[in-house]
Amino acid sequence: MPRHKANLIDEAVEIFATYERLSDGRYAGKLRVLRKADRKLLFPFDGAPQIGPYETPEAARQAALDYGRKIAAGDRAAPER
Repeated sequence: MPRHKANLIDEAVEIFATYERLSDGRYAGKLRVLRKADRKLLFPFDGAPQIGPYETPEAARQAALDYGRKIAAGDRAAPER
């Protein structure tokens, strides 16, 4: 994913959410979640699920952002090393 400004930054994480067009014309969310304290990549990981498909790029991007928020909340509740 190209480096761009984070869509959401708080005290613990940076969330980068965008989308990609699939071969069937629909869209999948693309997500990158970084823990700020140690720059650990929380998403994507090996075996990470595809986010989507969705009919519009906006829906795919919003789904990725929502999923990123869930990952961040889970990391706050039980941080991995």
